[in-house]
Amino acid sequence: MRLRSPMPQLDGATTWINGKVKREDLVGEKPTFFHFWSVSCYLCKEEMWDVNNILRGFKDDLNIVSIHMPRSKEDKDLSLVKKIAAQFNIQYPIYIDNDLKLTDAFENEYVPAYYLFDEKGLLRHYQVGGSGMRMLEQRIRRILGII
Repeated sequence: MRLRSPMPQLDGATTWINGKVKREDLVGEKPTFFHFWSVSCYLCKEEMWDVNNILRGFKDDLNIVSIHMPRSKEDKDLSLVKKIAAQFNIQYPIYIDNDLKLTDAFENEYVPAYYLFDEKGLLRHYQVGGSGMRMLEQRIRRILGII
């Protein structure tokens, strides 16, 4: 997905955890942060606390959506996803992408991956991997006009 690309529709979820949202719910008032992760990804779990700490500071200023992207057949176990989500206290909506429809719409290949869209629904920042949490926080601050 290229910078300034429009946010895809959020169609095709296998299910939602913590409530369902649509693209129309996210575009217009606040920027939106998408977080791709997988239960089998060690790095995802290692970075989850840092991501949650960053997002906690912006929860009133950002729409936040988590996308669980399975990397194996075992990753499609909904009870395991719910267990890990509870363990890491993920309270924002989680799109379960067992059919990889949203993953394909984002052209995403990696976990963890982070996408930040402005309030108009245009992609402003994309980042993969566990390093660079400081840069991620800085990009969020920039899009919110805090820097």
